[in-house]
Amino acid sequence: MQLKSIQDAELKGKRVIARFDFNVPLTKTEPRKITDTSRIDQAIPTIRLLLEKGATKIVMISHLGRPDGQVNPKYSLEPVAEYLATKLGMDVILSESAVDNGVKNLLHLPETKLVLLENIRFLPGEEKNDMELAEKIAQYGDIYVNDAFGAAHRKHSSTHAINAFFKNRAYAGLLMKKEIDSLSTLLEKPAKPFVAIIGGAKVSDKIKTIEKMLVLVDTLLIGGAMAYPFLKAKGATVGKSLCSDEDVTLAKQLLAADKGGKIQLPKDHIVSDSLEGAPAPCVGTSIPEGQIGLDIGPQTIQSYADHIKTAKTIFWNGPMGLFENKNFAKGTMSIAHTIAATKAFSVVGGGDSVAAVQESGEAAKFSHVSTGGGASLEYIEKGELPGVQALKMGV
Repeated sequence: MQLKSIQDAELKGKRVIARFDFNVPLTKTEPRKITDTSRIDQAIPTIRLLLEKGATKIVMISHLGRPDGQVNPKYSLEPVAEYLATKLGMDVILSESAVDNGVKNLLHLPETKLVLLENIRFLPGEEKNDMELAEKIAQYGDIYVNDAFGAAHRKHSSTHAINAFFKNRAYAGLLMKKEIDSLSTLLEKPAKPFVAIIGGAKVSDKIKTIEKMLVLVDTLLIGGAMAYPFLKAKGATVGKSLCSDEDVTLAKQLLAADKGGKIQLPKDHIVSDSLEGAPAPCVGTSIPEGQIGLDIGPQTIQSYADHIKTAKTIFWNGPMGLFENKNFAKGTMSIAHTIAATKAFSVVGGGDSVAAVQESGEAAKFSHVSTGGGASLEYIEKGELPGVQALKMGV
């Protein structure tokens, strides 16, 4: 069953309740400021389209952080409301709670078009997928829109249960539609050669993604701390690099399953004696005792670039090293620049790799920069997400 898009919805004179993912990073000190607005920025086209199509009210829902079902001012959506108002040039009213009586009063004010409900996770029912909470929220709108791809892998009231109250009146926002379309291209009809780059910290975190990629891709480039268990499984030494016994066991299984020799591993490294130490080149696959592998080396950068340049489809998840430290950022930044220079259909997903792409200044040259780290990996693994399934079918 296909997702229905808001582009096909009749919204004139309708009240819309819309779930977004405004779970943005904030400064730790007061007044709390947003440090990366990209998740809000990517929702703006959906909000503008809802207004253009004649929606009389837009009631916006989001979570922020992990308040664990309790009111916590630290996780208030107030900075989000202020940013939205500035960006849209319109008043955005923040409700005191997602379900207080004041919300209905706000909906009767003719001059109020945009209402942002306070953090939905302040209510314990949200993460329990509580039907009663979903019913209360559903009363605020005639149409339901889900544009929160980053939260679509959760069975929560505002992403899952709420669909039961909007049979044939539930739609995907523009961002949700783009996310699903882009990831579906990777799964269903990727142009070949298909190259995936997987980095990050632990094999155990991404085992299912790697298994799926081994089936789909022509070449799988492994970097970051992810690479060290694979190297150790092949007999190399890894010094003090991050490498658990569990991950070495998983890496051995994956190497045994790789009948076509798709997995490519680093040929050299940038190492140091500590995370803050000076960088040093390390030729060859083994890392000496007392040293930590913190980036891929120049030979690996060149080898990986050669693979990427041949690709027609590219998926990237996870950095190649400790890119937050400039001394160990070259591998990750080189991957970003190399992908950006190709004409391939390119998708990057996962918080760290997305942050790296933004930092590289190349984000606009990628076909799609996914907003959902865990959600994008789960969609690749399973081909579906609870929130998306509920949106298509009703609950």
